[in-house]
Amino acid sequence: MPLTKLNAPFYERLALVLIAFCAMGYLVLLAKEILDPLIFGFLFAVLLLPVSDFFEKKLKLPRSASSFLSILLLVGFVGGILYLVGAQISNLANDWPMLKSQVEQSLTNLQQWVQGAFHITASKQMVYVHDTGKKIMASGTAVLGTTFGAISSLLLFYIFILIFTFFILFYRRLLLRFVLRVFEDDSSHVVLDIVENIQKILRQYIFGLLIEMIIVAGVAIAAFFIIGIKYAALLGIIVGLFNIIPYLGIFTALLLSTLITFATGTLAETGIVAVSVIVIHAIDANFLLPAIVGSKVRLNALITFIGIILGEMIWGLSGMFLSIPIIAIFKIIFDRVESLKPWGYLLGGDYEYKESAQKKMKTE
Repeated sequence: MPLTKLNAPFYERLALVLIAFCAMGYLVLLAKEILDPLIFGFLFAVLLLPVSDFFEKKLKLPRSASSFLSILLLVGFVGGILYLVGAQISNLANDWPMLKSQVEQSLTNLQQWVQGAFHITASKQMVYVHDTGKKIMASGTAVLGTTFGAISSLLLFYIFILIFTFFILFYRRLLLRFVLRVFEDDSSHVVLDIVENIQKILRQYIFGLLIEMIIVAGVAIAAFFIIGIKYAALLGIIVGLFNIIPYLGIFTALLLSTLITFATGTLAETGIVAVSVIVIHAIDANFLLPAIVGSKVRLNALITFIGIILGEMIWGLSGMFLSIPIIAIFKIIFDRVESLKPWGYLLGGDYEYKESAQKKMKTE
């Protein structure tokens, strides 16, 4: 018996869609432990696919070797960034005596301010500090165990990402043929178009983030060198790295950069660094991000912000990273399925309107 189209009122269809989204969200929460590294592995596999194809077709390497070599290049790139950060942090550790004296002086000034503002003597403040310190030391074993467990889980998470990346690269043709066989032959061209656009958009999005990170880090390093900040390279790298976290990264970068500057410099330099980070972020959000990243994924700001909040609620920090590419994948699918095109327009909105207006002006 052939399937018939559901002729129901809009509110009934909307209710069904919302119920489906709620059920899918619940399943995503249950399957976080496997879906989280799997989606990261899928993103890295899409990014490394041209590299793997180059090794396989040009250098005539087996698919397993080309996939493994591509992952080694990715690990080497990430390791190089971590080495740069670690080298700067080691320089910061060499100035530990100066940092210690600066922190002690800051604590003394803070103690005097508390005494003058709240009329709490220095002896009472020290008693409170010692009591707090004893409580922290008493729970030190539990804190250490929790920290060790968190680090172990994080390392295992990264290993799973690399494993999933390798298997997706290795079985990519098998996975594509499976997707094509799931749908009818008449829909194969639509499925291929969706797969090709997903690869293209995700690759452009990831490369856009990397380019944006490099530009922001370079501008921040140059600005901090001009100002005369001692650890300009470290602060610039911090600003560039945390800038890839949508919306909330700026607050983390601002906090870390001002704390490091306050511990190694003067209060005036701390204020200048804070203003510089805010100005750099404003330039990035209004010019770099729309030009480099926003034009690739074609998502409006409202949907992006809602997606980041939902991603953080569901999967935490990793959900914030994955929210934009996942929504971009849904938009690609929605735009190519006739009954879902209104939802695709909702996710993009302004971009589609601007593009149609520009095409209309050119034709006229």
